[in-house]
Amino acid sequence: IFFNSQNIFIVMVCEYTYDDKTQTMRVDCLGCIYGSSIEDSEVCMSRTIEKLLEVKKVSRIILAETREYEYDFHQVKMLLEIANAIQDITRKRIVSLENISTKDSDRYVAERYSALQDILNTLRYDPLEAYKQLLREIRHAKVKKEKTESMSQIESFNRYLKRALIPMKSILDNCELIRLAQRHLNLKGRAFYREVFHPSIRPNFMYTRYIAVPPSNAEVIDRYKIEDSDIEILKIPGKSRLVYHIVPPEFRLEEDEYTILDAARRYLAAHRPRRPELEDPKRLRETFLNISRDMISDLSTRFNKTLSLNKLNLLAQILTRYTAGMGIIELLMKDEKIQDISINSPVGTTPVYIFHADFEECETNLIPSREDADTWATRLRLQSGRPLDEANPVLDTELEVPGGRARVCAITRTLSPTGLAFALRRHRERPWTYPLFIKNKFMNSLTSGLLWFLIDNAASMLIAGTRSSGKTSLLSASMLQIMPKSRIISLEDTLELPITRFRELGYNIEQLKSRSVITRIETELAADEALRTALRLGDSCLIVGEVRSVEAKALYEAMRIGAMANVVAGTIHGDSPYGVFDRVVNDLGIPPTSFKATDIIVIANRLKSPDGLHTFRRLIGLTEVRKHWKTDPMDEGGFVNLLEYSAKEDAIKPTQTLLIGESVVLNNIASKVREWKGSWDKVWENINLRAKIMQAIVDHAGNNPEILEAESVLKSNEQFHLICDQVMNEVDALDPKIIYERWFEWFRKSISTTPPGRPAT
Repeated sequence: IFFNSQNIFIVMVCEYTYDDKTQTMRVDCLGCIYGSSIEDSEVCMSRTIEKLLEVKKVSRIILAETREYEYDFHQVKMLLEIANAIQDITRKRIVSLENISTKDSDRYVAERYSALQDILNTLRYDPLEAYKQLLREIRHAKVKKEKTESMSQIESFNRYLKRALIPMKSILDNCELIRLAQRHLNLKGRAFYREVFHPSIRPNFMYTRYIAVPPSNAEVIDRYKIEDSDIEILKIPGKSRLVYHIVPPEFRLEEDEYTILDAARRYLAAHRPRRPELEDPKRLRETFLNISRDMISDLSTRFNKTLSLNKLNLLAQILTRYTAGMGIIELLMKDEKIQDISINSPVGTTPVYIFHADFEECETNLIPSREDADTWATRLRLQSGRPLDEANPVLDTELEVPGGRARVCAITRTLSPTGLAFALRRHRERPWTYPLFIKNKFMNSLTSGLLWFLIDNAASMLIAGTRSSGKTSLLSASMLQIMPKSRIISLEDTLELPITRFRELGYNIEQLKSRSVITRIETELAADEALRTALRLGDSCLIVGEVRSVEAKALYEAMRIGAMANVVAGTIHGDSPYGVFDRVVNDLGIPPTSFKATDIIVIANRLKSPDGLHTFRRLIGLTEVRKHWKTDPMDEGGFVNLLEYSAKEDAIKPTQTLLIGESVVLNNIASKVREWKGSWDKVWENINLRAKIMQAIVDHAGNNPEILEAESVLKSNEQFHLICDQVMNEVDALDPKIIYERWFEWFRKSISTTPPGRPAT
């Protein structure tokens, strides 16, 4: 029973439960006429504070209706302070006859007692109003004291002020909610509480919570839309990390639609997918989507709710996302600007963090639960066939959901003491291209021309860099420069290269998957054995996703024999040519003489701005490995830079070695080609011709960024080679002027027939 502000009896029906382990107080508000909001309802606030007086140790409060509204530790702490203040005032018997009047003066006893009791009662449902009442009572007592001439009355007012009003104010002044309220004394109604309390919200059909209302002091610095999701990038004063605030359609539904989804999920819980469905995500999703659509249609009829076909399909897709899919991970994967997703342990205590292409590190308004984490771990185990348990605390795999692909690393006990955690590296839906890299300033056109020349002429290369420096993306873009008529064999322990897209582009490509060096699944072939098998699969270009361990020996076997005179390329961790040498020779056990099989080392890195707040990816070096040294290429001049990064100009520039034609690798290539032998100028012209073509693609992208994508770049590459063949037959020379004129004529016509596409990311 509760007296509201109008002193009307209210009988509460809400049931409160308390979980001592998680220190969570849960309130079942379903059917309550007063709703489920502490900030909007004085009834909810009052009953919550009363329960806090009983329970004490509470870190979370959940008000559950068709959606769950969760108040975090900081918000609960403010309510706990009010509850403790009420208890403190009561325990110290501040509201007592001896504190409000002297024996000789009882004229104001009833009035004062009633005023203090009213303040104490008001504290439960409106602390701000209670504090205002207290301030008014203090002011009135002082005024009355100044007006009276009776010494007994003066003594009575002094006692009232010093032993009741001032002590009560002192107790309340120690409450954070009251301190905040002192800056909002002009606000009326529940407006102040809506400024202070921002619960995270979770519809009952899902486990993830989301923070619906952004901080009141947040500044919107960008706003865009991904399908049906609204996204804002927010800047909070005093914080260097931005907020990625997403409002997807599942958080904008009507209450009866939430009811339908909640009922549908309960029915779906009875459906037990067969193991083949669990191991095939696409098949599982299709099954659940069909069931969801039929079930939602039936339930809408039962609830007398009319749904349009579009709304029916939307609700079915949402339900499928949180039953057969990966939930909020799918929402984030749809955004091509998101590159990394981090979900830290213990799951449920912190939001999801992302790395944004434009705004770098951001925290989101999404808070996954332990149930989410358990579901994701189960899905990843089934789809990968790899274990994740205390004996195998790391699972390295790949994930493909509607909207994107990602490499996933999941960890659990015993590696992570606080349980499951996940890190996702999102891959671009379509392969990266050299023109895209030029547009994003990762490299310039000369670099692209030189790399293209080296790939066409079967150089062996390692693409090195620090973590998240763009190594795999550059390897993927370099694969696109291989002519489709050549066969490619790729080898990875975690599938990151967009092989499916390359097949769709018409490439003759065989994908191999080896055993992870982390999880060591015995049913999978070891990397070195898989690589040796690749060498037996015929004349092919060889692409190794990442050189990590024992496969390095087999890779260098491939490099030494030239993999049947085709390009051999892979990625490796290292921030300099010597860093790569040190890792290959000293860490992976490759003899120094074998390391000489490397022709080119490309270094990518993630650089920082001087303020320390921003990072950007750049290709910072291209080095040739010469063959005359014996033990240490650094001391014996085995490393010679062809391109070097200029921090001052934020650009990679050719070295004198390249400009005057003293590159051993390039001259070795030229010596095997009749038209180039002994003529560095012709080699240099060919490299610059390729660079000019790449730059032209970038310069003419304009309002049609689709020409920067793989489909258009591949057509351009093939046209370049066909034109070269024509010109060679006609004039018996690779005349760069003629080749470029013919290519540009083709390109100009191609632009006019290429439909504008989505903006390049």
